[in-house]
Amino acid sequence: MFRGASSLSLDDKGRFAVPTKYREPLLSEDQGTVICTVALNEPCLWLYPLAEWLEIECRLAKVSNMNPRARRMQRMLLGNATEYQLDKNGRILLAPSLRAHAELGKKIMLVGLMNKFEIWDEARWHEQMRQDTELERLGDFEPNLDLDNFTL
Repeated sequence: MFRGASSLSLDDKGRFAVPTKYREPLLSEDQGTVICTVALNEPCLWLYPLAEWLEIECRLAKVSNMNPRARRMQRMLLGNATEYQLDKNGRILLAPSLRAHAELGKKIMLVGLMNKFEIWDEARWHEQMRQDTELERLGDFEPNLDLDNFTL
């Protein structure tokens, strides 16, 4: 389970070091193999451990590609999916096309969301957090999302 947000730096080659606290779970379950793809609705990337990604692929394989929305999802997620192996220093080299999609600068945020990570440009992440906080303050909730009974 991944949680928390870490501020990291991309080097000149586009690599970042996965924080130490996440390396052992990634190495023990999938020998350090991860899949990175574009997020569907936000300017960030999704980074999955291999086992989690394989579940996503199974679900996508069951969706009819005759449905235009399903085809778009398959195209975006699968077409951009790139497999990586953590190197001996725990680093991942992100493809230029993925970095361009998320408009990543030198400073990035790696955000743990239970079964995956989001990778954001740091400035965009802070702006997204500001917007999300404001929406929560205003009570601008999704009408079909059942979080009314959700308590912390």
